[in-house]
Amino acid sequence: MTKNISALLCGILFGLGLTISQMNNPDKVLAFLDIFGDWDASLAFVMGGALITLATLQHFIFKRERPIFETQFHLPTKNNLIDKRLILGAIIFGFGWGLIGFCPGAVLAAFGDGKIEPFIFTLALGAGMMLFGWFDKAK
Repeated sequence: MTKNISALLCGILFGLGLTISQMNNPDKVLAFLDIFGDWDASLAFVMGGALITLATLQHFIFKRERPIFETQFHLPTKNNLIDKRLILGAIIFGFGWGLIGFCPGAVLAAFGDGKIEPFIFTLALGAGMMLFGWFDKAK
């Protein structure tokens, strides 16, 4: 139960951060990607702040024997190889982000805006995930 509450609080904090920094606004994201037009560099500061926070806290987190609300750390088990699937997924994500201005985390925070675009994006994201599942099983 405490693990679920912790996850909920982390999600709320993440959503608040996205909303305060306006990263749930696709126009703000697209302005960051428009380096030859009306460029808005604020997203770089948001990402930089997140990286500094992660780098600082990760040092202390992994000094612990285990997480606070879990019995062990759950770290990736693969060798973290860069393969075709990773590269293709990153390219598709980049195109989608550049065309629409939403990513899966920010679109959840954008639901509160009351616009239809986050819902359409989420439906398209779900359809893409289903297509991937079908094609991946067909291999």
